Amino acid sequence: MKNIIFARVDDRLIHGEVVTAWAPTYSINHIIIIDDVVALDTFQKRVLKALAPTGVRVDAYTTEEGIAELSKTYNEKERVLLLTKTPITYAKLVEGGIELPQVNLGGMGIRGERQTFIKNVACDEAEIAAIRKMVDKGIHVFYQLVPEQRLIEITNLL
Repeated sequence: MKNIIFARVDDRLIHGEVVTAWAPTYSINHIIIIDDVVALDTFQKRVLKALAPTGVRVDAYTTEEGIAELSKTYNEKERVLLLTKTPITYAKLVEGGIELPQVNLGGMGIRGERQTFIKNVACDEAEIAAIRKMVDKGIHVFYQLVPEQRLIEITNLL
């Protein structure tokens, strides 16, 4: 299995917080994005690769491809930051046998059926159900905008 150091939900994917805070804090050298739309869009992939910190490899996969890729042999030198736009994707990865160290809820904007869940995280019912599934499987799911900010447990919000 790939060396997943940090897993984050953020509908902006690669942006300032990821580049200046999360990637350096965890000495990330590989960002893997799991998103069925982004993985099939050459332009979006090119833009996201351009936004990444210098020296950090970026790959984007569909959920199915992601399960196959993340299941590959562990490389201790590889330090992966896993990014998705929704906790539903993480729940699918876990169902596919991927072990996650934790899942950090970052920026998830209000749109569609989403309602404010905590701070700047909005979830719809399916996303909350996905979070519950992960928590029930013993995965630590929490909110933290940047590493310097206090971590907020979400279990009492479910």
